[in-house]
Amino acid sequence: MEKDELIKGIERLRREKNAVILSHYYQTDDIQSIADFTGDSLALSQKAAKTDADIIVFAGVYFMAETAKILAPTKKVIIPDENAGCSLADSCKKEDFEKFINDNPGHTVITYVNTTADIKALSHISCTSSNAKQIIESLPSDEKIIFGPDRNLGNYIRSLTGRDMLIWNGSCHVHEQFSLEAIMKIMEENKGAKLIAHPECEMPVRIAADFIGSTSELLNYVKSDKAEKFVIATEPGILYKMKLACPDKLLIPAPPKDSTCGCSECNFMKLITLEKIYNSLKFEYPEILLPDDIIEKAAIPIKRMLDISEKLGL
Repeated sequence: MEKDELIKGIERLRREKNAVILSHYYQTDDIQSIADFTGDSLALSQKAAKTDADIIVFAGVYFMAETAKILAPTKKVIIPDENAGCSLADSCKKEDFEKFINDNPGHTVITYVNTTADIKALSHISCTSSNAKQIIESLPSDEKIIFGPDRNLGNYIRSLTGRDMLIWNGSCHVHEQFSLEAIMKIMEENKGAKLIAHPECEMPVRIAADFIGSTSELLNYVKSDKAEKFVIATEPGILYKMKLACPDKLLIPAPPKDSTCGCSECNFMKLITLEKIYNSLKFEYPEILLPDDIIEKAAIPIKRMLDISEKLGL
């Protein structure tokens, strides 16, 4: 089926089935362009919690679709490719993390939203890269914290807050593969360019960055800052929205360590295609199904996160 036919088919099925398509910023341009809503993890969580659609099609990775199901358990949530996993979520297995918690009693467990439903069910509060600092700072200053699974985000937040944090040793394959040497070469070739980075990046890249922020914060920074050139150290899918907002600015994806092509893409995110979205709407499959007890337990830390974020105006 041609691209135009697919888009028309998706629009027809979306109307007929009262479906909403949620897309993460790391999806391809064509998917972001047809989505009902595009955002980062926090915004997508908030949208999933409030939608009146009967069906949620999640153009993202598996843990995001699980989060939507947890927040909207009466809705049918489908993911166009059930193999769209996450290297960061995979780095934190339930049995291992549960042992880590049991070996370190007396800690408040805060986990990044980039985790499975099972990990969320073990947690006290969830967080995203855009609200992790505020979530941590909402707790008493002497609170002992277990933070997982991203070591880079955890270490970054600990450096900002000075809090007592035990950090799980997990990471994102996309954000750990940026080459600082190649980035500096690009910066030298583009005088006046600013380096902006996601907090999941390794420390050398964060130290060199002019600005560190979540995906949505990076987007807003490019919009508001007066610089005309930016090197972007996060998954390059965000460049679609950046280019729409700032067509006159030069946006350069940061290159990975093994190449200078600027192709640090998330292989899992890119498993989602227009054809798979069409088929998932048509057949209402693959559907996200979770045990009721996991939904109940996992909803608690997510809703705590959303409540704190709402109170803080995030």
